[in-house]
Amino acid sequence: MAIQAKRVRELNDFEPDEDGSYVLYLLQQANRAHFNPALELAIEEANRLGLPVVVCFGLLDGANGFPEANARHYAFLLQGLADAKAGLEARGIHFVMRKASPAEIAIDLSAKAALLVLDRGYLAIQKRWYGEIVEAVKTRVVQVEGDVVVPVEAASPKHEYAARTLRPKILKLLDEYVEELKPRAVKHKAGRGLPKSEIDVSDSEDVLAGMSLDREVAPVTRFTGGETEARRRLKAYLAGPFRSYGSDRNRPEAGAASHMSPYLHFGQISPVEIALAVRASKAGASEDKASYLEELVVRRELAMNHVNYTERYDSFEHAVPDWARKALAEHADDERPTLYTEAELAEGKTHDEYWNAAQAEMRVTGYMHNHLRMYWGKKILEWSPSAEEGFQRTLRLNNRYFLDGRDANSFTNVAWVYGLHDRPWARRPIFGTVRYQSENSLRKFDAKAYLKTVRELCQAEEKAGKTSGKKS
Repeated sequence: MAIQAKRVRELNDFEPDEDGSYVLYLLQQANRAHFNPALELAIEEANRLGLPVVVCFGLLDGANGFPEANARHYAFLLQGLADAKAGLEARGIHFVMRKASPAEIAIDLSAKAALLVLDRGYLAIQKRWYGEIVEAVKTRVVQVEGDVVVPVEAASPKHEYAARTLRPKILKLLDEYVEELKPRAVKHKAGRGLPKSEIDVSDSEDVLAGMSLDREVAPVTRFTGGETEARRRLKAYLAGPFRSYGSDRNRPEAGAASHMSPYLHFGQISPVEIALAVRASKAGASEDKASYLEELVVRRELAMNHVNYTERYDSFEHAVPDWARKALAEHADDERPTLYTEAELAEGKTHDEYWNAAQAEMRVTGYMHNHLRMYWGKKILEWSPSAEEGFQRTLRLNNRYFLDGRDANSFTNVAWVYGLHDRPWARRPIFGTVRYQSENSLRKFDAKAYLKTVRELCQAEEKAGKTSGKKS
């Protein structure tokens, strides 16, 4: 199938350089060798120009590391890059990895490129990198969307108020964008004279050991990075647990979640590929498929819409709607019977054993069920000295421990706790008219079974950590 035109944006007016030695693709958001429209476009153009394809990746390290990323995040990223490298080389594509920012490596290697292809990203740091590249390079630059089903601007030209306002716009376009992406044959294989890689990511543990980064948050064994693992998990999920997704998705103990979020965050699997697999599944009923696609497409892309159209999506003042900030301000002086420090929250040292279990699952394994994420966030608001401080605490804890932290969904879900994409509810102390969530929400699932599940997960993770010698 052709790549949909609305996935492609030309970022400058240069023509392809006839003297270029290769077509360059900056791997940044879509870290995979298959079902990647940016890569397939690069192959198409390279075939047309009679050139090989070079794929590059800039590894941020030390003081210039990705903001808030730690050993947990980098371990998963590097596992995925090792898998992507093997997949690219099997297709005859040259892979170059260096310690540099994405902008630095792209600008350097574009000097000999006939054409530069970029991923699309909606976070501020990604927009900055891509802006630096376009400003500096003297060759044609094309950007291709491969991280959402429906390109954000195609779905809506403005910040959407809620899922209910975006949903009909997404659904109207869904069939147009949920299409198979056939791999292109690479006609001109990688040969001599191409730029050299400074890092061999094939041994991802060795690369991680040589990096200067925050190691206080350890890598996890519950999840292994890479598109191969993502597809294996998806196949196993659709063959079994998916059949109860519609009824059990809000029960953390039921095992009905697909755990695709870390792989989506690191671009190790395409959301279109997942959508196609869900539609083709024979295990789930129509309501299971509709429910899953609501989360995968509508809810996830509502988050992309939010960060794309909100300049300071990481700040309380800019991310939280006016009505909610006003409601919280009106109750800023309310008595807060229970207060905890951020350190106490991080260690799960509260009076609420269910909240502590959710925090332990996140801290130790890098994951927490969506239903509990909402309860978890609402309690941080309730237990913090102010709404503003609660917002920043929630975001810091989220981004530090979750494998899929620092994502558009992270910033959006934290802001949702404080009223984003929601409406006023009955007035309560501390919360005002912002939605409150009490312990009664825990009655919707078997909370005792969840405690047992978390204990087993944490014990397995800690045992694996001792065996491997990793720092916990």
